[in-house]
Amino acid sequence: MAESKFTVPTEMVDLPSKGLLYPSTNALSSGSIELKYMTAKEEDILTNVNLLRQGIAIEKMLKSIIKSPINYEDLVVGDRNGLLVAARILAYGKDYTLKITNPNTGEAEEVNVDLQTLKYKEVDFSVFQNGEVTYELPFTKNVVTFKILTVADDKQIDEDIKAIKKTLGYEPGASERLKYQITSVNGDRTQKSIRDFIDSGALLARDSNPLRKYMNSVTPDIEMTTTVTLKDGTTLDIDVPMTSEFFFPGLGV
Repeated sequence: MAESKFTVPTEMVDLPSKGLLYPSTNALSSGSIELKYMTAKEEDILTNVNLLRQGIAIEKMLKSIIKSPINYEDLVVGDRNGLLVAARILAYGKDYTLKITNPNTGEAEEVNVDLQTLKYKEVDFSVFQNGEVTYELPFTKNVVTFKILTVADDKQIDEDIKAIKKTLGYEPGASERLKYQITSVNGDRTQKSIRDFIDSGALLARDSNPLRKYMNSVTPDIEMTTTVTLKDGTTLDIDVPMTSEFFFPGLGV
């Protein structure tokens, strides 16, 4: 096959994790990823009805524009989110318009968000040892270690939740994610012990709530919350939704 004479420009994008959560042998440890600008090919991916129905259009698009030799599923979730925002800026610019309901009037208004103002979370990476964090539960004093979830973990959790819902008729709670994120309890690293610790009720609410808050505080990500001003001067803090529509300005999708 003849080599294309057309070259698509690329940019190096820094990761929220700075690459510090990956083994030195992993290409992601460099802390940055080379992304190419989106093309008509990626727009076709994003508007593919079958991919949209399966919920994988955005993932396929991102895989298509990553030029660095990485395993996509190795990415921690926050790094993936950072790349998605970068991809959107490279494709269509920094301005993103969305509709917000004014709480005072009940009317929908269009507001503009400058995506370049979205910042990476400030994280104390010194708490990580070999990709894990040690945390003493404040009430029971049990000691757990945990990791930051990857794209692969996130997919497996979703599959497990769907299977449980299909079998038992209900969706499990947030504790299901802890079974993947916690890597040891009082030095015991067996999956059975970790699951028993959560399922048996040994993880008290007085411990699980601060544990989740601490996990969130040390999870690298991009902050999707921003402040917008409405026509009547009202200011609102909103979360910028990262749905498929995030990538569809002017496409009529």
